[in-house]
Amino acid sequence: MLIKLDTPQVLSRAIEIISELVLEVKIKFNEFGMNITAIDPANVAMVEFKLPKSAFSQFDIRDNEVLGVNLDNLKKILKRCGSKSSLVLERKDGVLNIYIQDRVKRSFSLSLIDIDSEDKEMPALEFAAKIDMNSIDLIDSIEDCSVVSDACSFIVEENESKKFIIEAKGLNSARAEFSGDEAIISAEPCKARYSLEYLQKFLKGAKLVERSILKFSSDHPLRLEFKNPHMELNFVLAPRVETED
Repeated sequence: MLIKLDTPQVLSRAIEIISELVLEVKIKFNEFGMNITAIDPANVAMVEFKLPKSAFSQFDIRDNEVLGVNLDNLKKILKRCGSKSSLVLERKDGVLNIYIQDRVKRSFSLSLIDIDSEDKEMPALEFAAKIDMNSIDLIDSIEDCSVVSDACSFIVEENESKKFIIEAKGLNSARAEFSGDEAIISAEPCKARYSLEYLQKFLKGAKLVERSILKFSSDHPLRLEFKNPHMELNFVLAPRVETED
């Protein structure tokens, strides 16, 4: 296997985000590109990352390649890439050779590991609400909520018009309200509550894209999608089903 990325920053940032949820993953390569799917040890969150074949300037693989890697080690190496670096990954036996090419060619070797876990797939879920909104607005709203609580609610209300609300309540409260002018709201009225600790980790992915898509139903899992033509980063998060203060 030998692949090359001329702009490895997206891969580096995605690996950094995923490493906050899981320690070890299988990185899969096939005719469509690169894929990582993993679930966190608490079985609360799931992540899926895709880089299409078109993102690579060189993509030479066998039928299907699977690399078992320690993400913390891979993250540290990828962070050595500069803004003008290109990245080459080459598998030889049980080692992944990593070459960072800019003014000086640098090389690293990363031992591959055996991961016995079953292959994961993102669940096929149905949702009552789909919200397409500006990533900056979503990030700001979640950060507002984190100031006052450890969980927030996503709410769709429909009176004269539909509204999407992000709200947190404790001793103090925070609330952001979006109409159809600020977000594309395709939804039935519903409400669900989610952990802000996980959401803050996920929203580092929102910084990679201009628009974010949220899908949820009352007291059901949340799906967050961060997509552009060059990559896809998706998360699923279990709800907090409990009585609010």
